[in-house]
Amino acid sequence: MRSVATSPVNSPVIRCGPAGWAHKHWEGVVYSRGLGPDFSSLEFLAQRFDTLEVTSSFYHMVRPELAKYWAKSVDGNPRFQFTARLNRQFTHERLVDDASIRQFSEGLRPLLDRERLGCVLMQFPSSFRFTTENRAFLIQLRRLLHEFPLVAELRHSSWNAEEATGALIDHHIGFANLDQPQSVRSLPPTSRLTWRVGYVKLHGRRCGPGFDLFDDRPYAVSGNDYLYTPEELAVWRTRIETVSRFAESTFVVFNNDAEGRSVVNALQMKSLLEANPPLALPAKAASMSTPLFAPRAA
Repeated sequence: MRSVATSPVNSPVIRCGPAGWAHKHWEGVVYSRGLGPDFSSLEFLAQRFDTLEVTSSFYHMVRPELAKYWAKSVDGNPRFQFTARLNRQFTHERLVDDASIRQFSEGLRPLLDRERLGCVLMQFPSSFRFTTENRAFLIQLRRLLHEFPLVAELRHSSWNAEEATGALIDHHIGFANLDQPQSVRSLPPTSRLTWRVGYVKLHGRRCGPGFDLFDDRPYAVSGNDYLYTPEELAVWRTRIETVSRFAESTFVVFNNDAEGRSVVNALQMKSLLEANPPLALPAKAASMSTPLFAPRAA
C-alpha cells in the first residue's frame, strides 16, 4: 500500500466537537430555553470546542454573508476551524454543473479565506460502492473543488480495498474513519490517513434515518441517539491518536445529536485527548437531567 507523503507532527492538532449547533431539540437539553435573541449557540459552543461540523451546507447552498457571520462568531477561539458537508446535490443526486460548483464554493470561501475552514466533507450515501465509475466521480469532484481540502465519508465496506485507499492518496483526498451501525456491508472502524487532514466521524451504533441500509434492527428512533460509553471512547482515542500522529490536523466529530449526546461525548473525548487520566464530567452533564450548558442571557 502507498504511504502518505508527510512527516510526523511533534504536536498534532486534534479538534473535537459535535455536528451542528442550531438543533431545535437541544433547547432545554444542551442549553436553557428562553435565552433571548442575543444568545448565539455557535459562539457559545465555539468557546468550548475547537470544531463544529456545518450540517446545513448538505441541504442548501450557504450564502457568503452567512459564512462571514459564522467566521465572526468564532473570533474568540483562535484554534477554531469548521468542517462543512458538501451539498447533497453533488454526493447523492450527482448533479454537477459549473454554476452549482461556483455557488457552493463562493458560499464557503469566506471561511476558507479567514482560515476557518478545515475541510469539506463529501458525505456519500451508504449505497456508494467502490466501482470504476464512482472512483472517477470522486476524482471529478476533487478537480472541481480543487481550492478546498477534501475528505470523503465512504460508508460501504467496498472502500476498504487497498486500491480504493490508493486512489484517495494519489488524489489528495482525506479518509473519514467511521463509527457507524455495523453490518456485512458497512465499513468497519479504521484508523487510516490518506492525506494531511485526518478525520474521525462517530455516528453512533444505533442510528435514525440515513442508515436504513445498514441498521435494519427493530429500533424506533427519531435521530442518532446512541451514547458512547467511556470504554468505547477510550478505544477510539487510540485510533484518533494513530491518525493524528502523521496528520497536520485531525477532526473528531460526533453525530449522535439526539438528546444532546454528541455534546456529552465530544466533551468526554476532548478530556480523554487532553488529559491522562481524563477529566470527569460534572454529574449534571453526565446524567442529562438538566441542560448541559445554561448561560445567562446577555
